[in-house]
Amino acid sequence: MIELLQKHASALPGIWAMDTARYLLAAGLVALLLRVLAPTVLKHRKIQVRDASATDVRREILSSLRSALVFSLLGFVLYIAAREGWVTIYNGFADAGLVYLALSLALMFVAHDAYFYWTHRLMHHRRLFGLFHRWHHLSRTPTVWTAYSFSVPEAIVQGAFVPLFVALVPMHALALFIFVAVQVVRNVMGHAGYELHPAAFTPGRWLGWNNTTTGHDLHHELGRYNYGFYFRWWDKLMGTEHPGYPEKFKAIVSGKVAAEVRS
Repeated sequence: MIELLQKHASALPGIWAMDTARYLLAAGLVALLLRVLAPTVLKHRKIQVRDASATDVRREILSSLRSALVFSLLGFVLYIAAREGWVTIYNGFADAGLVYLALSLALMFVAHDAYFYWTHRLMHHRRLFGLFHRWHHLSRTPTVWTAYSFSVPEAIVQGAFVPLFVALVPMHALALFIFVAVQVVRNVMGHAGYELHPAAFTPGRWLGWNNTTTGHDLHHELGRYNYGFYFRWWDKLMGTEHPGYPEKFKAIVSGKVAAEVRS
């Protein structure tokens, strides 16, 4: 094992830099967007009345950097597995074309949504919550920096999905890049504190099966309900969606309800 780690050790700094930069870029750009647009275009889309404190933000940034390190270590394990031929991450299209890339990517998102929902619910169990998930819920009023604000055990659970999935399903490197990029952006958007999704995401409309910032913000504010990530499917099926979510999302995107009563 030591020899194997030494053989591939030169790749670890690059993996860490990529994972960290990807998160900082996504969170930083959304934070900049909010700073510019929150006083004007987005002022009626603030979900909670209260704001996160500077102490909260500092805690979130530091723990996010820690989580990025955990993710990079798991990525390093996946890199070794791919280089040693234990899993398949390919670059060309000789054996599998664009159709397979698209289908495997779609399957990965659906599988991740299921994985996230059930591990998330499990981490809310009273015997597991303190060890795994309490740290993330210190952020009752989320910010973009909440997205990766995990304890080390939760970061391991969150980061384990990609290696586990690739162990079962051969993936194109481009598909993995797209998956991770979308996952990071959706995660940051889900914790933004302002509703960033258009009215087309209203439940009952054509994109209404997707989760929104309002949906996940309710989860943080109340400590329960709305356990899903990308989609509303599992929450609807298992009866864990907040009953007032559709009305709250409609009110926020319509701008008809003053921010003071949105919490």
